[in-house]
Amino acid sequence: MQTSVTFKNLEPSDQLKDYVTSKLNRMDKLLDNPAEAHVVLSVEKIRHYTEIRLKGDRLNIVCREKSSDMHSAIDLALDKLEKQLKKQKGKIKNHRPSKGVESVRDMALAPDEEPAQSPENPEVAEEEDIPEIRVQSIEYKPMDVEEASMQMELVSDNFLVFTNSRTNQVNVLYRRKDGDLGLIEPK
Repeated sequence: MQTSVTFKNLEPSDQLKDYVTSKLNRMDKLLDNPAEAHVVLSVEKIRHYTEIRLKGDRLNIVCREKSSDMHSAIDLALDKLEKQLKKQKGKIKNHRPSKGVESVRDMALAPDEEPAQSPENPEVAEEEDIPEIRVQSIEYKPMDVEEASMQMELVSDNFLVFTNSRTNQVNVLYRRKDGDLGLIEPK
């Protein structure tokens, strides 16, 4: 971690600079990418202030602490920084999908992979029954419900997607198990 230390109203001290640098280097294990830390140590009257700005890839954390002793102000600020880093890292872990899990769309669009169970691959156990998802692109035309029902009688498909010419909304006409037709329309 690249660290810069600035002193305000305080004599520059290599001991304090080394102390801050060594403590910040311990924080490297919490960071995924290299980061840059800027530390400002200042004294106003009898209070000692420590401000740490940590900047990195998608990371910007600022911690400020004050105390009656400079070492305790540094320790308090580093504790606050560590807490914020852990919180940030937890957020990233919770929002990223794990590497082994694929989305349903990725599984459907991967034509080079064989399905989980196929006649060519009988060794696959039956408990891995993952349904195969087929993606089909269709064109839907504007027509009314009566015209769509006549179109359904001409084709052997179980459903027909069309734009209702009266409402300008996408509707789905499907063949029910009893042979009648059903209509799905949005509200």
